[in-house]
Amino acid sequence: MTTTTPTLSISPEKVAFVVTKIHKHEMEAAEPELLADLADDDAAPGTGGRGLNTDRSELVSFIRGLNVDEQIDLVTLMWLGRGDGSLDNWDELRAQAAQAHNNRTATYLIETPMLGDYLEEALAEFGLSLEDFEEGI
Repeated sequence: MTTTTPTLSISPEKVAFVVTKIHKHEMEAAEPELLADLADDDAAPGTGGRGLNTDRSELVSFIRGLNVDEQIDLVTLMWLGRGDGSLDNWDELRAQAAQAHNNRTATYLIETPMLGDYLEEALAEFGLSLEDFEEGI
């Protein structure tokens, strides 16, 4: 039996953008001494006063700016990458994500440990790699 690959409402480029931003945010949060260096860099002229939470804020805004179907797909992809389902039961998994959807989707996703890894894993299920989109990010 051959399974057809589900059609995503969210573009893989948008998923890759989220992965890149969340990895950067996680790295900065895990490296306090790096944060201190970044704080000095952020205070430098020409940085526009951007603070340490810029990536998180940008990511929250980005996810909130996605349409409902894209947000639902992003949650479904995270669940797929986490191992909560497979491409074979994508429709069921997506229906669960649609039922759970609310206005806290961005916070839910960003506060999920290993979000970037899960999304990368899900992209791999679709035969895609983050490297496929690095130039556009």
